[in-house]
Amino acid sequence: MIEGEVAIETGEGAMGTFVVHPEGAGPWPLVLFLMDAPGKRPLLHAMAKRLASLGYYVMLPNLYYRVTPNFELDFESRESYREMKDLMYAVGNNMVVRDAAALIAHAEADPAASTEKVGCVGYCMSGPFAVCVAAAHADRVAAAASFYGTRMAIDEEGSPHRKLGQITGELYVGCAEKDDYFPPEMIDRFEAAMRSSGVRGRLERYPGTEHGFAFDDRPAYDPDADARHWEVLTDLFARNLAS
Repeated sequence: MIEGEVAIETGEGAMGTFVVHPEGAGPWPLVLFLMDAPGKRPLLHAMAKRLASLGYYVMLPNLYYRVTPNFELDFESRESYREMKDLMYAVGNNMVVRDAAALIAHAEADPAASTEKVGCVGYCMSGPFAVCVAAAHADRVAAAASFYGTRMAIDEEGSPHRKLGQITGELYVGCAEKDDYFPPEMIDRFEAAMRSSGVRGRLERYPGTEHGFAFDDRPAYDPDADARHWEVLTDLFARNLAS
């Protein structure tokens, strides 16, 4: 594998980004891997490498770069949790849509990357980001996935569920059974919006799980649900990103 850190100038700051892709002849389809609220950290680097090993050019950006060049949640520190909340609420859908444009432009300049068909995946706070990126960059994003996303169907004009009709790629939404950030009534509202929009894709509920089930550094980690998440994610990208 070839990997490294790059600083991508966005006009709003330098977005530190972990880039990883296989060795050998490419180009490899681009996948945007969007971090959860606890930050860009070794666990996510390992997940990005796992994706890249399947034949993708994976970019994992620090979405908090406008405020800080580095943040990793200390799960044992209340102060760290408070900092995370401040950072989390300082980044929004439109910001990440602009960040995605910068990431795609950077990848376009790298012969190892193919941006003709782009994949995008988000977790927790970045679940809605993945949906909004798929809508805003519908000419590029062929497949997008959100796992236990937050604020997926809210009473705001920019809510992800209002953008589903703009998506031309395939969308997968994985939901925890118990999730205060994506409760059952919001899941039902989002699923109804998927049906009415005609977007290609599906929503799946993971029984017996809680928010954060796919990350083994979080208390709600569920190995079986994590394995299922990898199964559907790799299948989604394999079917949609092949040239």
